[in-house]
Amino acid sequence: MSFQLLVRAMETIPLSTAYAVWTGIGTVGAAVVGMVFFKESKSWLRVACILGIIFSVVGLKLVH
Repeated sequence: MSFQLLVRAMETIPLSTAYAVWTGIGTVGAAVVGMVFFKESKSWLRVACILGIIFSVVGLKLVH
């Protein structure tokens, strides 16, 4: 299902932006699941890096 949504997104936005969003969602999602369900570190630096990924992906979309 995830790959199909990537294909649909590429119908309206460039490949580079679509792929960045797709991988960003996966990266942030895996990190959040790890912190919530597997008691991984919730340090401020880790949260800041996750926010950096989110802001970067949003920035890519905005400059599209």
